[in-house]
Amino acid sequence: MRKNRIVRIVVTLLLVAAAFAGIAAVLGNNKKKNSAKVAVVAQTNSAVAVRVSTATRKTLAGDFSANGNFAPAQQVNLAAENAGRVTRVLVDEGAQVRAGQTLAIIEMDQLNIDVESAQAAYQNAVRDQQRFENAYKTGGVTQQQLDGARLQAQTAKARLEQARIRVGNANVRSSIGGIVNKRMVEPGMVVNPGTPLFELVDVAKLKLAITVNESQVASLRNGAPVSVKASVFPDRSYAGNITFIAPKADASLNFPVEITLAANPGNLLRAGMYGTALFQLPATSPALVVPRSAFVGSTASNQVFVLDGNNTARLRTVVAGRTIGEEVEVLQGLQEGDKVIISGQINLHEGSVVTAIQ
Repeated sequence: MRKNRIVRIVVTLLLVAAAFAGIAAVLGNNKKKNSAKVAVVAQTNSAVAVRVSTATRKTLAGDFSANGNFAPAQQVNLAAENAGRVTRVLVDEGAQVRAGQTLAIIEMDQLNIDVESAQAAYQNAVRDQQRFENAYKTGGVTQQQLDGARLQAQTAKARLEQARIRVGNANVRSSIGGIVNKRMVEPGMVVNPGTPLFELVDVAKLKLAITVNESQVASLRNGAPVSVKASVFPDRSYAGNITFIAPKADASLNFPVEITLAANPGNLLRAGMYGTALFQLPATSPALVVPRSAFVGSTASNQVFVLDGNNTARLRTVVAGRTIGEEVEVLQGLQEGDKVIISGQINLHEGSVVTAIQ
């Protein structure tokens, strides 16, 4: 009996061992299959999905537009030149004024006294000079004393003219013809030299201030005619001419340009309004172009990804030219027919495997 029990135990252990061995073999086989599948999936997922476009040659129209704001042809901020009390203010905000018109009057009592004192001092100096000149003829005074008398007369005359200028400046006059945009003074105010009084603007002629990029500025010339539209009057067109082209780019690598309108009928356009300049330039010879979205970051980066024959992304440095709408001219770095990547660049680096999708 005991021997039979031992035999059964041994057989049971052998069966259990065989079962474990079978299970281990199955698990090992499954692991190999899963690893193969994961490798295939990983290889498939490593390819970045991108969209591509072909570099082609096109005849580009030279027309382009630029937006900006209207500015007054002239703007003057008048300030007090003398200390005193404002006795009268002769204009209100919105008033049309002419050059030389008196806008306000500052109390002149003290200034008049200064003029009278300077006048008396000058007359006295002139009499002294005449006496010294007569005495010099008879040898009563020296040349040095005569020169001193003449210098005193000249100094007294300069002080008189200075006092008269201060009296003239007491009446605040407009230096341009235009409209009173702001009035910062009231009767009875005590002002000091430099106190702001009025802001005058001339909107009979307006300037449109815009910026253009380097490829656009190369085709612009001072005096060239430009058609201008205002956003508030879309059905109207205004004639203008280029009056200023900045010789240096701003911080954004754009060039400020000013266009002066020939006229502003009825002063309907106002400074600060939004306007658009329409430049019409002759078409050029066919140029190699790619979509703007092909550039990594922006057109200023001058870098694009090109798809080679092995579905690999290659980073290439190019030289960008003009930007016409959503297309950019490429001067160097690409050939006609090159496939450039226009989306998905954020996931790419040099040598990335890609999959082109429609």
